[in-house]
Order: sequence, then structure tokens, then C-alpha cells
Amino acid sequence: MKKLLLMGRVAAGKTTLTQALKGEQLHYCKTQTIQYTDTIIDTPGEYTEVARLAAALALYAYEADIVGLVISTDEPFCVFPPNCTCLVNREVIGIVSGIDKPGANRALVTRWLRLCGCEKIFYVSAYTGEGLADIIAYLNQD
Repeated sequence: MKKLLLMGRVAAGKTTLTQALKGEQLHYCKTQTIQYTDTIIDTPGEYTEVARLAAALALYAYEADIVGLVISTDEPFCVFPPNCTCLVNREVIGIVSGIDKPGANRALVTRWLRLCGCEKIFYVSAYTGEGLADIIAYLNQD
């Protein structure tokens, strides 16, 4: 399985997605440091939101095969700038999380991820399990 680095704002759903992809029971856990496992690198949202911490994301991107930009369907704005996928020399995918949330706005988040440069976008709910198999299958491709 390819190693996936997840980045996104605080409460975008990165840690919950990590738990779901690993088949763990879902529980809230605020990620305080970069959590490095065999298949997933889960990063704190502050690393995306605070410019002086962003260099750590760039360094950890070298440890991953694929970078996943995670944006929840109820986000008020996109923290990622347009064309940001060119900043890493890894494949970057978009992950729309929380697709089961009331008021989910898939179209808007999809537009943001396309502007970032994501060509492949996954739609997931860690709680219902929808879309998880698609990401797992993608990470298992040669």
C-alpha cells in the first residue's frame, strides 16, 4: 500500500479518516504532532494554517507516496492556494470529507480542490464508510 500524507485545516477530518482507513473505532482525538504510521501520515491542522509550520508539511511530503488535501464539506473557506499541488513532487489527491454532514457542499469543495490542482478527488464519510474502499483500492494500485 502506498503511504498517504493527509493535510488540511483543523477539524477537516484527517484523524477520523485515518482511524476509518485503518479499521479502528472512531473517536475524537486532537492531533498534536505529526502521527507517522506504516501507511498514513496524519498532520495537525495547525501545520496547514500557520505559515511558519508549513515547512514541516513539505518535508513530510517526501516521506509519502501520495499527498491528500482534505477539505470538509462544511468548510467556510479553502485554506489551500490555487495551483498548490505543484509545490510537491508527489501525486496530490483531493479528499472531500464529511459528505454525510447536513448542508454538505460537495460542488464547492470539489471546485476548490480542482483549483488547487487535484485531478483525482475522493468523496468520503468516515462515519458511514462511504468512499473508504475507493481510497484503499487507489492506494493499493501499483
